[in-house]
Amino acid sequence: MPAHLSPAQLARDLSIRDLTDPAAGPHALQLVLNHAVEALTNRWGCEVRWCRGERTVTVEDNYDNLGYRPDDITRDARYTRYVDDQRMLRSHSSALIPAALRVLAADPADDVLLVCPGLVYRRDSIDRLHTGTPHQLDLWRITRRPAPMTTDDLDGMVTTLVEGLLPGAKHRHEDRVHPYTLSGRQVDVYRDGERIEVAECGLAHPKVLERAGLDASWSGLALGMGLDRMLMLLKGIPDIRILRSTEASVAAQMTDLTPYRAVSAMPAIRRDLSVAVDRDDLAEDLGDRVRDALGPDADCVETVEILSQTPCAELPPQALERLGARPDQKNVLLKVVLRHLDGTLIDHDANLFRDRVYAAVHQGSAHQWATVS
Repeated sequence: MPAHLSPAQLARDLSIRDLTDPAAGPHALQLVLNHAVEALTNRWGCEVRWCRGERTVTVEDNYDNLGYRPDDITRDARYTRYVDDQRMLRSHSSALIPAALRVLAADPADDVLLVCPGLVYRRDSIDRLHTGTPHQLDLWRITRRPAPMTTDDLDGMVTTLVEGLLPGAKHRHEDRVHPYTLSGRQVDVYRDGERIEVAECGLAHPKVLERAGLDASWSGLALGMGLDRMLMLLKGIPDIRILRSTEASVAAQMTDLTPYRAVSAMPAIRRDLSVAVDRDDLAEDLGDRVRDALGPDADCVETVEILSQTPCAELPPQALERLGARPDQKNVLLKVVLRHLDGTLIDHDANLFRDRVYAAVHQGSAHQWATVS
């Protein structure tokens, strides 16, 4: 039986503002969302159905009805925030698609764009590009035209979106496997000499349509994209935390798509920690523990980066004793960068945050700092 969120954890997670929801106030993410929908509907002229749904979804809609295997690793509690045995906080905006398809089956339209945006809950590392609560958007075109949707239609969808959101950007794709698509792809754009993933897509899997009550006369295109990353590319925003900043000179810039004007950067404080953790732990696991432990204070953590890792079985006895580590664990050297977006951290406060981060990730029986710099 998977571990469940406590009432306090669930309340905390549900209290996070969904920046794509106009009911919670205006935000530039809503402009990105609207531009994406307008670009596609101007090309296709199809009906649009918005499907926001609840943040709590059934496990069936998040996994089973999208074709995930019963033994898929993503179902593990390390990756999924379970509310109870049947419900969870949605881990991707695709979790809204099965319900949207069922509504379509009950109230058909010959050519429709399903728009499913919102906040999702992920296990992720902590750095300037990642958060445990990103905003995603699923765009599925479902039709029952005589000719089924093809990869040529998919190419047109991708080109329309990239040109509509990032004019002049070059893009490419690589094959990817998704349980809910055929001919799956990852779409990357080129920016400043590097490739940046902006979307994943494919042909809507017939079995996903069938589970929702849509027979073989229906076909479709399925695309999901990260709205945070797209807005950061559009405005030149260097840190994902900026999207939620309440500092007046920053928040005022989060209502339009004009280039971001950097506010004076607050000084960073670095702390290096030597910890013992389970040998299978990844940066994403440590990031989740830090977010859980710090709660609203987690926004002061800019980066948690693994600098090195060594199996504890390879450490000398003195090191094992210093860490209180077991041979089946590993020793990880972590770089923790602390920086408030809105104010300067003093050393005393930085050390308190360091202590809380250490307590959250260290799984040894003894405490020993590696470096304080």
